[in-house]
Parts: sequence; structure tokens; C-alpha cells
Amino acid sequence: MIEVKQSKLGDGGEFNRGVFATVDIAKGTLIHQAPVVPYPNEDHEHVEKTILEDYVFEYGANHTAILLGYGSLINHSYEPNATYDINFDNHTFDFYAYTDIKAGDEIVINYNGEEDSMDPLWFLDDYEERMLEFNKSNDDEGEKETNPQSLDTDTSK
Repeated sequence: MIEVKQSKLGDGGEFNRGVFATVDIAKGTLIHQAPVVPYPNEDHEHVEKTILEDYVFEYGANHTAILLGYGSLINHSYEPNATYDINFDNHTFDFYAYTDIKAGDEIVINYNGEEDSMDPLWFLDDYEERMLEFNKSNDDEGEKETNPQSLDTDTSK
């Protein structure tokens, strides 16, 4: 249903990966259950010194979690086609199709947690520039102009 491959977005670096649909996925379909490795928030000062800092999610009031599986490779968009629920009973982040997703589309979530949140993110200081680049890249490939699916600037993925 999903695969990891090179994302066209970002700077095209070696680790600029994303998660893509291999088949059409209907709205509401469970896409992926990502197991978590939770740790207390007070331990985050250690994680901040590593590349893992860019791959963690809030996990309740007192914990942060590293997502396993494909969870940490799903990129950000202010127009997501996927969403997630935290399943504390199973210790997973459950990713669902927020809209119908076509085979070949990159699966993207809003990192703010709410699908319609437009709050700025810590890494999007060049949001407008990236949106222009994305639209130009789509135009150059003969595709119709669309809004960016992902604006992830983390080239370590």
C-alpha cells in the first residue's frame, strides 16, 4: 500500500525521502501503524543533540516518542492527505487517509497535529520560496499547477 522513495521536495539531498501510495487509498483507510519508542520529556535534552530531534512527536503531556516503521518519514504539508491518531493502548501512531489518495501520491500530514492548522513550524522560515519552487517544478514537468504536498526541509530523511 505504501513505499519509501526519493521525494521531489526539499533540496534533493541523498536522504530526502518520503512515503508514497502504491495503490489508490480511500479516505478513512488505515495506511500505517507506526510503533513508538516513548521517553520522558526531561530526556529530550539528550535527543536534541542528535539528528533524531527532527523525527520525534509529542506523546501525551509528559513524553515524546520516536516513531518506527514509516511514521517518521511522512513529510509535512499544510494541505495534508493523511492524518494520525495516537493509540496509547497499542503504543502506535495510526495514520489514516484524510482525503482520497491516488497511487503515486506522496503521503503528507500536518505536523501541527490538526489538519487545518496554519501555525508556522520550526523549520519553515522559507515557506513562500519553497512553494514557488514546488509549483515551478510541477510546471516544468508539464503537470498542472498544484499546491505543494510537502514542504519538509529536513534533508536528513
